[in-house]
Amino acid sequence: MKTLDMAHATASLAEYARSVRKEPVVVTVRGKPVAALVPVRNADLETVTLSAHPDFIALIERSRQRQKAQGGMSTAEMRRRLGIARRTRRR
Repeated sequence: MKTLDMAHATASLAEYARSVRKEPVVVTVRGKPVAALVPVRNADLETVTLSAHPDFIALIERSRQRQKAQGGMSTAEMRRRLGIARRTRRR
């Protein structure tokens, strides 16, 4: 992983974006990381946008906490509630 102090970041964003093909680039200010350029693989724009959206992250965290505290629902129960018949397996 390459680190780069923001004061020394004089190349164009395009140049840094090309360099992440080799390794991530972490931008620092006074030694503390403030941003990272990493390659995006196997994801579309919607996935990348949601993964960093604070409201979406909060929603996922609330769901995880509720799951931990209250437990979950089995697939059979979900199908029953939705009125979906169980599929039979082909052999």
